[in-house]
Formats: sequence, structure tokens, C-alpha cells
Amino acid sequence: MKLISWNVNGLRACLQKGFLDYFNEMDADIFCLQETKLQAGQHDLELPGYHQYWNYAEKKGYSGTALFTKQEPISVTYGIGVEEHDHEGRVITAEFADYYVITVYVPNSQRELTRLEYRQQWEAAFLEYIKGLNVKKPVIYCGDLNVAHQEIDLKNPKTNHHNAGFTDEERNCFTKVLESGFIDTFRYFYPDTTDVYSWWSYMFQARSKNVGWRIDYFVASEELKERLADAAIHTRVLGSDHCPVELTLK
Repeated sequence: MKLISWNVNGLRACLQKGFLDYFNEMDADIFCLQETKLQAGQHDLELPGYHQYWNYAEKKGYSGTALFTKQEPISVTYGIGVEEHDHEGRVITAEFADYYVITVYVPNSQRELTRLEYRQQWEAAFLEYIKGLNVKKPVIYCGDLNVAHQEIDLKNPKTNHHNAGFTDEERNCFTKVLESGFIDTFRYFYPDTTDVYSWWSYMFQARSKNVGWRIDYFVASEELKERLADAAIHTRVLGSDHCPVELTLK
């Protein structure tokens, strides 16, 4: 069972940079997107063999998620059921027989941390949401979580300590997730691996120099530990300032 997640930073642009070639090559069972930057009616994506689900931000050209799956889900829901958090198209949940799969685009705290307070409120609500689902059946959630959890998850931790994505508050929010019965699947398999990132700034030739951050994740309920087969970060795949990440289940 292969699952792929990718922040495409605008799907229309990514389609011009080889998205469909990669999509077809990977032949994933479930393929999740973040930051599609689309509205309803702005796309006509032909993906034979896949069921498609889209969640759009009310603001045009902003945020947005999608989930493509070969197996039709039992049910699909959009958002987390909290009115103040469900206007930006950030979450899609697909229920399958053995688990839920969620694609999520976590809010960015922005420069000067202008959205950090809102981000923390969102994180708390999202944690309650996944804990509620986890009572019913295990959860796999994936996407751009906009946080580098540990110092080994970014190239320059000291100079970025109080910047968006590496504040103590954001890191603590992710720690709470792990303490609530969830696994960072990449670190489960590769606890000490360094210099493997999923996002690079477009500035200062960051990608060619591999000055990056690992902010894209697959997170799974501990109940699924025995089914985890491998996790990967496809650093060589271009088309976005993020690269795809992968989870393989037994």
C-alpha cells in the first residue's frame, strides 16, 4: 500500500513542471495534495482509476487540498468541524475499512509570527479532531505541517530558532501529537538521518545547496506500527518548492 503526499505550491504551475509524469510513475494507492491554490471549476484533471476529492479555500488562489484514491472511501469529510477553521480548504478526511487518511495543510505562522496565535488554536483543534477519530479507528495524516520538529529537521536550527516553522510553540504542538499516540513515520525508520529535507526556499539557491527544512510528514497512529513498511522523501522530484513524501504500509 503506497501513499504519497505533496505540497504542489499551485497545481496549475506544477502540472506544467511534470506533475502527471510523476503521478503516473508512482502509481500510488492514495495521493494527497496541499496548497493546490484552486477554486471549483478551475481544473479538469483526468486521473483514470482514481476517485478525486477537493477542498477549496474561500479566498482565491490560496491554500486548498486534494485527495486521490484508487479505492473508493466509505465516507469523505471536509474540514474539522470547527467553523472558524474550515474556510481555508485545509483538511480532507477519507474513511477506509481499517483507518482514516487525512490530507492537511497546516497554517503558516507567517513572517513576524503574525499568525502564530491562530496557528496554535488551529493545532489544538486539529489534535482534538484526530484524537476523536483515533477512538474509532487508526489515523494516518499527511501533508505540509509547517514545522521542523527537531534540530536535525532543518539545515540552520540556531539562526531559525524563533522563525515561523521552528518556534518553540510550533514544535511543542507537534510534540503533543506524538505524546497523544501518533508516530512521525520518517523518524520511526530513520531517527538519526540528517540533511534530508522536503522544502527549500526559492531564494539563495537553497535547493541546490540543500539548505532545507523537513516540514512534510506522514503521521500514523501507534496502532498501525506493525503495518509500517517504510517512509521516504523524494528529494530529487522537482515541480514545487516542496518535494513529495511517501509512506508504505504492509
